[in-house]
Amino acid sequence: MDALGQYIINGLMLGVIYAMVAVGFSLFFGVLDVIQFSHGDVLMVGAFAGLAASVGVTALHIGNPWVQLVAIVLSAVVVTGLLGMAIARFLVLPLHRAPPLNTLLATLMLGSVLRECVRLFYPSGANPQPFPALLPTSSIKLGSFALRVDNLILLAAGMVAIVGLHVLITRTRLGLAIRAVAQDGETAQLMGINFGALVLLTFALGSGMAALAGVMNGLYYNEINFDVGLLLGVIGFSAAILGGLGNLYGAILGGFLFAALQVLGSAALPALIPDIPSAYKDVFAFAVVIVLMAFKPTGLIGERASERI
Repeated sequence: MDALGQYIINGLMLGVIYAMVAVGFSLFFGVLDVIQFSHGDVLMVGAFAGLAASVGVTALHIGNPWVQLVAIVLSAVVVTGLLGMAIARFLVLPLHRAPPLNTLLATLMLGSVLRECVRLFYPSGANPQPFPALLPTSSIKLGSFALRVDNLILLAAGMVAIVGLHVLITRTRLGLAIRAVAQDGETAQLMGINFGALVLLTFALGSGMAALAGVMNGLYYNEINFDVGLLLGVIGFSAAILGGLGNLYGAILGGFLFAALQVLGSAALPALIPDIPSAYKDVFAFAVVIVLMAFKPTGLIGERASERI
């Protein structure tokens, strides 16, 4: 039962992180029909921006962990939000009328540029960087199972961020404008919606969610690396595709499902085949996703679309 409880907590933690990354892909595709393949590297930049903020706060001799945590989150969100807006303004929007492959290739190359910039110009950027452990490390006893408080805080924070995004999309004028542009961009512009400004805000929102995921990943593993966005970006994109690209709820579902597959693989593979280590959990998860996509090409929650003839 202890192992089962730990597997469930691990799955929920990974699911929240993957869902937050996948939501960005779905937002970008829903509003502009583009695949922003540097999204994972934007997450990495946010994590390093948070780490730099932590170093700065420590240099000012501010030892309160909650102050450091606020500085990390604010720095990561602001930096990645501005970076997302810059990507939209100077890269994505100019290529809006170009073939989709051009945008895909440009953002893919941008991801390499971001990774190499961090690796070359951040102090010791090529090496794994220890991320500060700022959350309480005590545990809550539930029978024989010990639930760590830091995991519980991270899980609650991730769920609050996802619920907050849901409220923003469904209950605010900004969310209404995003949904209108996602449904019919030309008609939305005729109704007075500033298309360019909305795209910038959407990219800032999606990038900010990625920053939160990067900070959570650093706090969870107490370490970040310049290539951390590679795997998280691929998994987030796979989760968005699995759930139904362009559908926010599908992205969230895909993130939790992918995490569940990883946890199942890490638990089941060594038990079924002793010679296979749990490190093959990613192979198992991606293989299952491939099979699911073969039977459900539009995703588990396909984006509903209608065409008037």
